[in-house]
Amino acid sequence: MNKYLLACALLIHTHVSYGGVSADEAARLGRDLTPIGAERAGNVEGSIPEWTPLRPYGSPPGKYTLDPKMAEEKPLFTITAANAAQYANRLTAGHRKLLQTYPTYRMQVYPSRRDVSWPDAIVDATRVNATRCGRDGDETLDNCRLGFPFPIPQAGAEPIWNHKLKWRGEALTRYNNQLIVQSDGRYQLTKLVEDVDYPYASIVNPVPLTRTSAEFSRYLSQTLAPPRLAGTFLLFVDRVAAGSQGRAGWTYSPSLRRVRRSSNLCCDNPYEGTDGHQFYDQIDMFNGTLSRFNWQLLGKRELYISYHANRIANPKIKYADMVRPGHFNPELPRYELHRVWVVEGTVKPSVSHTFKRRVLYLDEDTWTIVAVDAYDHRDGLYQFQEGHLLVAARMLAGFTSPELIYHFSSGRYFVTGVANEDKPPNTDPKFPADHFTPEALRRRASVGAGE
Repeated sequence: MNKYLLACALLIHTHVSYGGVSADEAARLGRDLTPIGAERAGNVEGSIPEWTPLRPYGSPPGKYTLDPKMAEEKPLFTITAANAAQYANRLTAGHRKLLQTYPTYRMQVYPSRRDVSWPDAIVDATRVNATRCGRDGDETLDNCRLGFPFPIPQAGAEPIWNHKLKWRGEALTRYNNQLIVQSDGRYQLTKLVEDVDYPYASIVNPVPLTRTSAEFSRYLSQTLAPPRLAGTFLLFVDRVAAGSQGRAGWTYSPSLRRVRRSSNLCCDNPYEGTDGHQFYDQIDMFNGTLSRFNWQLLGKRELYISYHANRIANPKIKYADMVRPGHFNPELPRYELHRVWVVEGTVKPSVSHTFKRRVLYLDEDTWTIVAVDAYDHRDGLYQFQEGHLLVAARMLAGFTSPELIYHFSSGRYFVTGVANEDKPPNTDPKFPADHFTPEALRRRASVGAGE
């Protein structure tokens, strides 16, 4: 083959759209696999049960009560620094580090329950996506509609897309309280109101992802407190596209009194108001462009992860009840043994990022990232993210709230996604058609500034 033909062949290869699995492989969904791709059977020793579909029950939308039967359960055992070695192969590096660092840290382990289910429309769309949804590189998807795009993943980027596109309702308005917790347990509170719209995941009017129709998430936040940040607005729209094309963002600062287009609402730039304790690509455990990392699918592990975290969302639990010096209050989480997918992202040589490597753990039953080990460029464990998986039984969904980021170098940690002392989230808001636009942001900010 001459050099010209070789170059053409390579060019064509780099633009191949990777499709889904075969029809025979997809037929496993709903049989030996759950409808969204987890192993239906439990593990050999019986410590992970068979998946059992959940029927909607419980409190009104936006309130996440714990199943009364689970509320009565007692821990099977507790993992501490003294016995951590016995369970080391079922712990993330972050959990091992917490146990080694803080004598007061412990993990109370309860019976495992696998009951998270999904609306029929999500199940049906996922089955179709299994053979139809395509991927061109890590950033561009094609022919995906409504459900999980890659229920039987073949590469590292695919579980991450399952997480980013998972069903969590069609839209949301919520209070998001964030706590920057000092090493002695004192904390600083930041209060946001967030509006989020998920056009891809809309059961009523789903917007498919193609090369020409790529928006899957719209986000607008207003900071209410502390006073020095009050009146700050952020707006971004996420698309399936490479690099900087994947997100369009705008900011409004009350000190400048104008809306500005911003290209910094991504990657390892600090999220506004977090004092550097959360990067933009750590929102929702991982958020934003995939293009700075090479992604590798490492398979599955059995790990103790925080599950059925509904108790933490109880309004009776106040923010002061959550925080302890060095770590979250260990009396609140419910740890269970579950299978997780493991994905490793290594930063590309051509780009920069604070993390050299991050290892992401995704619950197999929900495709939710529940933990991230983040390593610095000296291969030291720099940060640990932990998501407490909350089961929304009425809306049939699972997602993390709260989320934690431990900073091992300083002893501080960051809590985000709590609303216990505010109104519960509105899981069915009705936004105007132009709500997530710079023009609407400008009008809203002007009203707030009294202009």
